[in-house]
Amino acid sequence: MINFNGNIVAQDENVLTQNRAFLYGDGVFETLKIINNKILFLEDHYFRLMASMRVVRMEIPMNFTMEYFEEQVLKVIRENKFSAAARARITVFRNDGGLYLPKTNDVSFLIHATALENALYSLNKASYEVDLYKDFYVAKQLLSSIKTTNKLINVTGSIFAHENGLDNCILVNDSKNVVEVLQGNLFMVVGKKLSTPPVSEGCLNGVMRKQILALAKKVEGIEVVEEIISPFDLQKADELFLTNVITGIQPITKYRKKEFTSNLAHLLVQKLNESISEN
Repeated sequence: MINFNGNIVAQDENVLTQNRAFLYGDGVFETLKIINNKILFLEDHYFRLMASMRVVRMEIPMNFTMEYFEEQVLKVIRENKFSAAARARITVFRNDGGLYLPKTNDVSFLIHATALENALYSLNKASYEVDLYKDFYVAKQLLSSIKTTNKLINVTGSIFAHENGLDNCILVNDSKNVVEVLQGNLFMVVGKKLSTPPVSEGCLNGVMRKQILALAKKVEGIEVVEEIISPFDLQKADELFLTNVITGIQPITKYRKKEFTSNLAHLLVQKLNESISEN
């Protein structure tokens, strides 16, 4: 079952006819983690979705408050009987009409969800190898910082990773600087400094990125910065890890011939779970 404009309908119903998100990538989305009927980082997801809709000039419905957003997501979770942990995606797309130029800026939304095995975050200690993906580059622009339904770089990069026996790929921008990984933001530890690319480099303004930056700033002795990272810098790192709302923190164990530790990642996962439990 899925939630289409507030109504629970069968997933096989044809709600994609003339869908502009399908035809033109004219849509934005949020991926959420829900634990015990509570959306993690609800406020951050809601305001990022509202900002994304404004960036692409969608009309925000008057009833689309944070409470309405929460209610519609949890309606799907309850209907599917996902009691412990779940992943949900809400996609907002401009309504049918027009070609490149839409006839309206009014929107519809669709929410679907799947069950998750783990409620709290855990550190995956298995081997996790990455390399650069250089077939296409991320543009240093505002559109790159929001989640749109145009993710062809991520799709083709994922295929490249699969074909080359990699667990993930690192994306670079048109200045050849590091941006992020295919499924999240990238963090680098060198000595006592934790760094991540600034949003101005074209990286996603990630919800989990925000949480990790805030938690890391409370760790004594750790300097936290947002700065430009080059591919050469990665080979000087002591630790690399990626972040997203579903996984939390995933340590990178190998980049080319360099292998990494995961000490800070382990500490931050603990602090992340503690912050969730407190709330």
